[in-house]
Amino acid sequence: MITFTVRGIPAPQGSKRAFRNRHSGRVALVESSKRVAPWRSDVRDAAIDALAAHPVYGQHSCAAFHEPVAVGLAFRFPRPKGHFGTGRNATVLKPGAPLHPAGKPDLDKLARAILDAITHLVVADDALVVSLVATKVYADHEPPGVTVVVRAAAPPIPPQED
Repeated sequence: MITFTVRGIPAPQGSKRAFRNRHSGRVALVESSKRVAPWRSDVRDAAIDALAAHPVYGQHSCAAFHEPVAVGLAFRFPRPKGHFGTGRNATVLKPGAPLHPAGKPDLDKLARAILDAITHLVVADDALVVSLVATKVYADHEPPGVTVVVRAAAPPIPPQED
């Protein structure tokens, strides 16, 4: 099992924008989000540190997992200032403050950015992910970021005969 935490504001994997190169005539795809490349770099750096510290995987230069894996992602976002009172109540949550960050960014795009960052590093191919559990919460007691857990997938449970 590999576990690591990345601090910072999680960035979603955006859509790609296509354009035709005037000189070669080829179509090129460019990431539409400017924040995703530095975020994926931070994720890769944290994954490399976690792999290096692991007694088994730290000895290898290739991906740690070549078999089906289960991935857990816990994204933490800072609360907007509008969720808090003013003046001496500036640290007190308003009664109507939402419990969960149900707006953008989309959870699936956040997960995609992480899976793209750890492919060929922690996992040989993101097609090996057979279980994915992801959550978005407010970072009320921890810094914003993401905690990533990757482990070998449990064997499937065979159906029971009646």
